[in-house]
Amino acid sequence: MWRALRESRLPWRFRRQHPIGSSIADFACPARRLVIELDGGQHATQVAADDRRTAALAARGYRVIRFWNHDVLGNLDGVLAAIKEALEEG
Repeated sequence: MWRALRESRLPWRFRRQHPIGSSIADFACPARRLVIELDGGQHATQVAADDRRTAALAARGYRVIRFWNHDVLGNLDGVLAAIKEALEEG
């Protein structure tokens, strides 16, 4: 994912493992206040924890979009298109 973001030629820069408050975002675009989280299978049972994390990031002014790992691996173009759309919305 990191390589794809770096090579995507989007006009915004991303950081990986970016600290925001007490959280560390998988990927963040501070200029657009967007966090990208990649979730593995364990997140299916951690919905409440993910919701709290999203709320904490939102309280700091960030929007959060989440993708399952298998979506990144199997549909990277679709994931990048969704990220581009989120960046353009914000």
